[in-house]
Amino acid sequence: MKKVFIGLFILIFLALSAWLGYYFYKKSNTDPIVYKTEAPFTTDIVKKTVATGSIVPRKEVQVKSQVSGTVEELYVEAGQIVKKGQVLAKVKIVPNIVNVNNAQNTLETARINFDEARRELQRYEQLYEQKVVPEQEYRKYKADYNLKREALQSAENNLQLVREGASRRSGQASNLVYSTIDGMLLDVPVKVGTSIIERNNFNEGTTIATVADMRSLVFEGKIDESEVGKLKENMDLLLTIGAIEGRVFNAKLEYIAPKGVLEEGSIKFPIRAKVLLDEKDFIRAGYSANADIVLDKREKVLAIKESMLKFEKDEPYVEVEKAPQVFEKRAVKTGLSDGINIEVVSGLKTSEKVKVPDANAMVKNI
Repeated sequence: MKKVFIGLFILIFLALSAWLGYYFYKKSNTDPIVYKTEAPFTTDIVKKTVATGSIVPRKEVQVKSQVSGTVEELYVEAGQIVKKGQVLAKVKIVPNIVNVNNAQNTLETARINFDEARRELQRYEQLYEQKVVPEQEYRKYKADYNLKREALQSAENNLQLVREGASRRSGQASNLVYSTIDGMLLDVPVKVGTSIIERNNFNEGTTIATVADMRSLVFEGKIDESEVGKLKENMDLLLTIGAIEGRVFNAKLEYIAPKGVLEEGSIKFPIRAKVLLDEKDFIRAGYSANADIVLDKREKVLAIKESMLKFEKDEPYVEVEKAPQVFEKRAVKTGLSDGINIEVVSGLKTSEKVKVPDANAMVKNI
C-alpha cells in the first residue's frame, strides 16, 4: 500500500514538473508588447454646445373676421405674397334675428323722435321769425333737431350693419377680411362655406389666414442650465437645418431667457437668434434646426488627444517616451478641450512622444 502512494506521488510530481516546464517555455516565447506613441500636434480647439429648436418667422399673425357667418369667397391661397390691407376673403353674414329686431325697434324709435323734433323746430322757427320767442329758445330746439337726425342716421347704419355687414356712412364693409401686415400666406385653414365666429372680447374667433414676414426669420431653441451661464448676446451661431443638406447658416444670438423651464427632468432656458440670410435664400417656417454655439476658441495651440491623459489624485499626467519603449510620468498643465483634443499649456514639447493608453497597445510579431 505504501508503494502505491509513493508511486502516485511520483506521478503527480512528474506531471506538475512537465506542466511548469511547458508554462515557462511558452512564457519565454511570448511576443513582447510594443506600445504605440503619438507626438503632440498644433491645432485649433473650439469648445461649443448644441441647442435644438426650429426656424420661425419673427412676425407672424393670425387674421380673423370681425363678423360671424360663412365664408362666401376666398381670394388667396397659401404661399401667396400679400400686402397690408389686401382683401383675403368675404364673409356672408347670417343675421341674428334678435339683433335685427332690436335694430329695427331702435330705428323706429329714432324716426319717431326725429319727426317730433322736426315739427317742434318748424313751429318755433315760425315763432322766432315773428319775434315771439327769443333766439336762445329757438337754438335749443334746432340743436335737439340735429341730435335726433344723427340718432336716426346711426340707427339706419346699425340696421344695415346687422343685416349686410356694411354701412353707407363708413363705406367699408366689415364682412371683408383684410391682411394686417405685408408677408406670405403660410396657411389658409378655411374653405368656401366654412362657418366662422367673429373675434371679440370673449372669443378668439376663427382664423381665416396666417400671414408671416418670411424675410425676417429667427431660430428659437433651448439650452441646458449648465451651459446658459457661458452664453452672451451677439454670440455667433452656426445653424444646421435637417431639411437642407450641405448648408450651414449663420445666426446672431439676441435673446437669452431670464427664467428656465422644466423639461424632461432638467431646467432649460429658451434662446432666440436672428438668422442671417442672403437675398436668394428661402427657408420655410417650422424647419427643425440645431445651433452650434461657440463658447470658447484657441487657435494654433499645442494639443494631444484627451484619451491619452491619465490622472493621479486629480492631477493630469502623461507617459513620455525617454528611450524605445521606456516611459516616464510627466505632469502637464491642460487648457481648453473640445471633447476629443485638449490643449497642453505646459509640460510637453512637439518633439516628444506620448504613450497611447494600454487599450491601444499592439503586439509586435517577431
